[in-house]
Amino acid sequence: MLTSLAFVFLAGLAAATVCSAIKLPRIIGMLLVGIVLGPHILNVLDGSILSISSELRQMALIIILLKAGLSLDLSDLRQVGRPAVLLSCLPATCELAGYILLAPYLLGVNRIEAAVMGAVLAAVSPAVVVPRMVFLMENRWGTDKSIPQMLLAGASCDDIYVIVLFTTFTSIAQGGNARAADFLNIPVSIVLGIAVGAAAGYALSRFFEAAFARNHMVRGSVKIIIVLSVSFLLVALETVLKGKIALSGLLAVTSMACMLARKTTGEVRARLSEKFGKLWIAAELILFVLVGAAVDIRYVSETGLAAVLMVFTALIFRAAGVVLCLAGTKLSRRERLFCVIAYLPKATVQAAIGSVPLAMGLPCGKIVLSVAVLAILITAPLGALGMDAAYRKLLKYEG
Repeated sequence: MLTSLAFVFLAGLAAATVCSAIKLPRIIGMLLVGIVLGPHILNVLDGSILSISSELRQMALIIILLKAGLSLDLSDLRQVGRPAVLLSCLPATCELAGYILLAPYLLGVNRIEAAVMGAVLAAVSPAVVVPRMVFLMENRWGTDKSIPQMLLAGASCDDIYVIVLFTTFTSIAQGGNARAADFLNIPVSIVLGIAVGAAAGYALSRFFEAAFARNHMVRGSVKIIIVLSVSFLLVALETVLKGKIALSGLLAVTSMACMLARKTTGEVRARLSEKFGKLWIAAELILFVLVGAAVDIRYVSETGLAAVLMVFTALIFRAAGVVLCLAGTKLSRRERLFCVIAYLPKATVQAAIGSVPLAMGLPCGKIVLSVAVLAILITAPLGALGMDAAYRKLLKYEG
């Protein structure tokens, strides 16, 4: 495992540096390194690290969500409440509708299989979107209209919605039935995640204050360990409660960080955010290299031009959903275009659940995995490159 971690860090850093030098997003280099080092090409990564790949990716995602929560201003978010709520479900619904309508004709699947495919493909990637929104918030791009805050909140909830739909549609594909309770789990998961996270954040802030008042100052590094540990417990709580009550662990983590930021001084908040930013340097490499390692490049050659056409057509449906979410807001056309670009990338969710239909023995499993792989290879670089190239031209600088 140690050798594999060395490969992940050294090769990932080298590829990211090369991409930065030629003005490409660092994520592209990391994904390519993962694909090449992964089990489907060179196969140099140890099986032990691949067996815990999903947990390592989740840890990396927790780190950037903590940094995002510490950077998020709730007063700004309240100003864009309706669009943020709509962004958590409407673009994914529109993209899902695109797959249900067109996949039977382009890919030869039935409607239920098309729904399963759409549920896998409809999620935006928080791993690609969230770091860029944090960067925009810290550097005051688009913050006058709370654009990065809105996109960050929407992307954080989007995955919950899509995964619930995925569970429901795979159950139907296996011969089960859709239950109203499954759909009710979506708002319950969001509300409960926010509430539990806020309570944890408030408790932590009181603990840190009490320790300071008794002259037992908690060092910044120790605070990081405590906050990370509580975050892991919140995510684990989602697994413990699964099947009993719906709770979004990742949303709870973001909510906890927001409450911590609200209840601590500006200096402490800035110090915590800075330390999580340093942790993200290593976590980013682990996240994207292992996402790349989960991509089976062999399936791409089997999909053909029809799958490419399906991915791009579905993105048009998704873009229409984003535009509908922003109707009636004060955003300019350029700012709305940036929001459309920010909602293109797919990676994390597709790498996590793309192979599930195949493992379940569904007839559509192979084609779903093929389209998921293709979508990652197309949209992750496209969205990342688009955001990095467009934010200076499309957003207003408030620095």
